Amino acid sequence: MDMAGDDERIHLFAGDLGFSIFEPFMEKFPSRYINMGVAEQNMIGVATGMALSGKIVFVYSIANFPTFRCLEQIRNDVCYHNVNVNIVMGGGGLSYGSLGVTHHATEDMALMRALPNMTVIAPGDPLEAEQATLACASWPGPCYLRLGKTTEPGVHESLPSFSIGRAIMVRDGKDATLISTGCMLYSNVQAAEILAGRGISARVLSMPTVKPLDRDAVLAAAGETGVIVTVEEHSIIGGLGSAVAEVLAEASGIDCKFRRMGVRDTFTHDVGNQEYLLKAHGLSVGDIVNTVIDLKKEGR
Repeated sequence: MDMAGDDERIHLFAGDLGFSIFEPFMEKFPSRYINMGVAEQNMIGVATGMALSGKIVFVYSIANFPTFRCLEQIRNDVCYHNVNVNIVMGGGGLSYGSLGVTHHATEDMALMRALPNMTVIAPGDPLEAEQATLACASWPGPCYLRLGKTTEPGVHESLPSFSIGRAIMVRDGKDATLISTGCMLYSNVQAAEILAGRGISARVLSMPTVKPLDRDAVLAAAGETGVIVTVEEHSIIGGLGSAVAEVLAEASGIDCKFRRMGVRDTFTHDVGNQEYLLKAHGLSVGDIVNTVIDLKKEGR
């Protein structure tokens, strides 16, 4: 709303979703909001055309609908032309738990990371999401903004220093590093508190940008703490853990214990809410704590 008030290039498209959310935008900027209907592929094509004419377009849908359903259009239209289309997804990971695998967005970052010119952002709390939205509008190329749902707790007490491609230090530590992207940040902070009570000083890094990744922050964590655990509400294949593993594998002289925590390489056949499914995939706070302790026992 604030950006649109200052910049008439800002447009918002939705795939027949966002009711009870977008009404203020619709009322204030009726010529810059379009409900594209249940036609996500068309929505991406129209957004690309608008961006090629100088507009800044945000497109919104939930779970897998703005990514999987229109992957070809994102690749061939948005990314190939390298235009400022910002694909916003609500309900990342297992947010829509009981609706099943059709609504479990657990492979989306892997797909978006593989696309040339695409920037992949998954903010860790509402304040990071605010900063990320501003950053997307001014970024010259396409962005994928992966959000949670509506109940994510705040972590930062004030607006963090946000920059695309840079990690955010939430808590410093010397014995291990927890790196998360998206809404697992709060769980990492809780785990760090528990670890502190057990004599382990854990650094907590929020990695809101998965592509481009903050390589310097990863290497600093490896050298200074000797243990890195990545935590994400996404498949262990192709997301944050894979990106960090690539950095560590290609670096020289790194002595670091490393573990990926994420959704296992399987469809989720269990039925339950988000919290239940996170536990089923070994992503509870206790699981994070135990993983760090096990790695510390192995020694550097």
